[in-house]
Amino acid sequence: MITLAGIHKAFGPNRVLRGVDLVVPRGQSMVIIGGSGTGKSVLLKCILGLVQPDTGTITVDGQDATTAARDAFLARFGMLFQGGALFDSLPVWQNVAFRLLRGSLRRPKAEARDIAIEKLRRVGLKPETADLYPAELSGGMQKRVGLARAIAAEPEIIFFDEPTTGLDPIMAGVINELIREIVTEMGATAMTITHDMSSVRAIADRVAMLHGGVIQWTGPITEMDTTPDPYVQQFIHGRAEGPIEAVR
Repeated sequence: MITLAGIHKAFGPNRVLRGVDLVVPRGQSMVIIGGSGTGKSVLLKCILGLVQPDTGTITVDGQDATTAARDAFLARFGMLFQGGALFDSLPVWQNVAFRLLRGSLRRPKAEARDIAIEKLRRVGLKPETADLYPAELSGGMQKRVGLARAIAAEPEIIFFDEPTTGLDPIMAGVINELIREIVTEMGATAMTITHDMSSVRAIADRVAMLHGGVIQWTGPITEMDTTPDPYVQQFIHGRAEGPIEAVR
C-alpha cells in the first residue's frame, strides 16, 4: 500500500532521515516507535507531501506521492493530530465535518452535520456535543473529536500522531481501543507514531523502530518482545544502557 525507499531528509546540517525503507501493507496497522527527535513526524509529513524528501521515493498503491494530483491524493488520508488541532472558533460538528464543508468532498451542510453527529456517536460522544466549542471539552473529549474528524470522510489511510499524549492511563486505553476498533471496521491502512508502549501493543499489527535516521527493525507485533534487536529491546524496556544514547 505505502512504500518508502531510500528516504533522506535534512534540515541544514541536521540529517533527520538517512535512508528510510519501509513497506506498510494494505489494511495493516503499522506503528513507528522511536525516541523524541528521531524523525517520526517528519516521515509522516514526507508521505503527505508537507515536507519534500531530499532523495528517495514514496509510492501509494504504486503511484508516486510527489506527482499525484494533490486533492485526490490527500482525500485518501485522515489524520489524528497530536495536540488535537481543533479550530477553537468552530463548533464541534464543523470541526468534525471540516473536509465535508469544502473542496472536492463537499456535501450539503445538513448532510455534513448528520455525518459529523454519526461519527461523534461512533467515538462515544452524545449528539449534543456537536454544538459545543472545543474549549468546553475535556482533553479526552477533544481527542475523540479529533478521531471523529479523522474518519469523517471515510479515508483509506489514517495517520495517528501520538494519539494518547496528555491523557490519563484510563482515557488513553479508551482511545487505543477506539482506534483499534475503527481501523478494523473500516479496513483502513493505519500508521501511528508513538512512544507509548501500551498504545503500540493495543494498536499495532506491525512495528517499525526508527533510530539514527533509518529503520533499525520491523516485524509483526508478536515478534517485538522476542527480537534480539538491541534498539528495540532497550526502547521497549526503557533501559538507560544500550545503543540508544539518552538526550541530556
